[in-house]
Amino acid sequence: MSVRAVTHLNFRGDARAALTFYASAFGGDLAVVTYKDAGSVQDPAEADQVMWGQVSTADGPCVMAYDVPSGLPWNQGENAFFVSLRGDGADGADGADEIGAYWEKLAEGATVLRPLAPAEWAPLYGMLRDRFGVTWVLDVVGEYQA
Repeated sequence: MSVRAVTHLNFRGDARAALTFYASAFGGDLAVVTYKDAGSVQDPAEADQVMWGQVSTADGPCVMAYDVPSGLPWNQGENAFFVSLRGDGADGADGADEIGAYWEKLAEGATVLRPLAPAEWAPLYGMLRDRFGVTWVLDVVGEYQA
């Protein structure tokens, strides 16, 4: 299994434009899942905004992004990014075990924002703010089923 740290950028309605820009800058593959695609619409006006997006290259940069829902606080100068640790789901339980081990270590003194557990879009997903104020997203990559 491999785990890599990926910068996760947070926007308020501009994630698709930013990801398209980064794809043109870095090349690679662009993937976008909207709140509507994931069946997670809280505000109909935000249904087509990005719930999860990524630009990835085989041997270069990878960046993730999403549109912070209007019901959550967002300030570009305060919470403009997360650090994401993504485990490769191809290795099954090994991926979950490795991500779980990182979670346990990062959770010491942290505020858990979403417990590490299966999610609609991933076999394992969790979010926490560590004792230094850095927000981490940990997940195991799964095949997206639209």
